[in-house]
Amino acid sequence: MPDASVRVVDVYPYRLRAGHTPEFLLARRSADQVYAGQWRMIGGKIDDGETAWKAALRELREETGCTPRRFWTVPSVNTFYEWQRDTVALVPAFAAELGADPVLDGEHDAFAWLPAEQAAARLMWPEQARLVRLVADLIRTDAIAPELEIHTRGERAGKAVQASDREPSTVNPQP
Repeated sequence: MPDASVRVVDVYPYRLRAGHTPEFLLARRSADQVYAGQWRMIGGKIDDGETAWKAALRELREETGCTPRRFWTVPSVNTFYEWQRDTVALVPAFAAELGADPVLDGEHDAFAWLPAEQAAARLMWPEQARLVRLVADLIRTDAIAPELEIHTRGERAGKAVQASDREPSTVNPQP
């Protein structure tokens, strides 16, 4: 019988446009990275002793250089089966409103801000596409319960750049 495992997190960064419409940040993986050339949301491993939400915040800061304006847990998880480990992966999902374009790390070579349906179409994993749509629906319908909000004031990881320190770009580089 397969085991279940929680060892990675997903983060769905977005910015708000006119009409309370979110655009999602996707980053293309660099040629020398796992998933090379794929457009992905932000994510990564949970370190030993680290909570899932702190791992999500750390990964967001490491991969984008941004600190979120708003950070919340998505009331669903990404699930998939890893045949190599005979494990069902349960991946906590988080959403992060950003106020700036990312400063990419070496894991990524391009980024794009996309409406939910375009972002979902670029994602290779169906569960991630589903979660982008869910996050967009929760934002558009103003259905983010207060209990989902994660208050991160005072939390720091690495060399974070305050989102409010930079203005967001109005151009989506790299289609």
